[in-house]
Amino acid sequence: MSVERFYFDHNATTPVSPEVIQTMLGCLAEVYGNASSIHHFGQMAKQRLELARRQTAALAHCQPQEIVFTSGGTEADNLALFGVVRHAKRPQRHMVTTAIEHPAVLNACAQLEREGVEITYVPVGASGIVDPDEVRHAVRPSTLLVSVMHANNELGTVQPIAEIARFTREAGIYLHSDGVQALGKIPVDVHTLGVDLYSISGHKIYSPKGLGALFVRKGTRIDPILFGGHHERERRPGTENVPGAVALGCAAEVAERGLASHSADLAKLRDRLENGILARVPGSGVNGTGQHRTPNTSNIYFDGIDGEALVIALDLRGFAVSTGAACSSGAVEPSHVLTAIGLTPERARSSIRFSLGRSNTREQVDALIGAVEDAVRHLRKISPVMHAHA
Repeated sequence: MSVERFYFDHNATTPVSPEVIQTMLGCLAEVYGNASSIHHFGQMAKQRLELARRQTAALAHCQPQEIVFTSGGTEADNLALFGVVRHAKRPQRHMVTTAIEHPAVLNACAQLEREGVEITYVPVGASGIVDPDEVRHAVRPSTLLVSVMHANNELGTVQPIAEIARFTREAGIYLHSDGVQALGKIPVDVHTLGVDLYSISGHKIYSPKGLGALFVRKGTRIDPILFGGHHERERRPGTENVPGAVALGCAAEVAERGLASHSADLAKLRDRLENGILARVPGSGVNGTGQHRTPNTSNIYFDGIDGEALVIALDLRGFAVSTGAACSSGAVEPSHVLTAIGLTPERARSSIRFSLGRSNTREQVDALIGAVEDAVRHLRKISPVMHAHA
């Protein structure tokens, strides 16, 4: 018997929108020249590439020449961090970040530490929001870069980037923000935020995977991390992925066009989901609640059960959700984000992330609430944890 399926994992990835598919297919079929070639076919590709750059820049409210196309958010994060540090060439190098960053930043930082860079990881309290004063106090005379994500991928909490930018700008320190989970969900103006570098990922805004960009503020000096031709203003070599850039540009244009109404609709659905679950499922609560969050993201704990088991139980009922847990050496480790905000390992392992998108409806949300209530009741009946506390 087939199960009707509904997708509530848009922070992991989004389906490719019909407009993006149509635009990308047209480019694949017709625009096959190398954008660096000076003949007709090359110039056709160059025109489409630069249109995509303007579209992407418009969503972030920056100049097109400040956009560097990459293979995704991970490469954008790496280019920002390694690019700044390697350009500095100082014997004393220090960087500040937070305990709740995405692995694309945290693992890049781990590598920088192996290369002799000192990193300060600022803790984050129960709110899921970093205190700008704590970031400021972590800054030293040798600090080259501060990297704080714009919106957290697990909690949706929006970080005070503009406040942090006020003192990094005064101190002459570069500020990078991983904007992968913010762009297309909340209004983003990189110049108002005050960032020097801002990472973008296409597959979070309904374009295919393997596409992204890095905003590099005019005057920001970074070294490339790849070596080859002179593409992307000497910052990212390699023959440009024109169809990919076109898909990202189209997705950015669609996102900007419907941002206000789409965000408002998602916030209503998220609140309906949270209120319904909290009313019907005892022993549940929202992580990072009461804070400024992206409109589509909710992270909820369910005491006495294993989050991974709940993900599987909901999948069997037709609903795709996720945990923040990572599999390491065969053992499920609790989310570093949830433990960083003070959750016990047990509660962190019992937490589920619901992330909504354009296709979700009130009817789907109501059905999900019922499925969660049913699945949690069933899992608690068979849970050794619940029986141990009975």
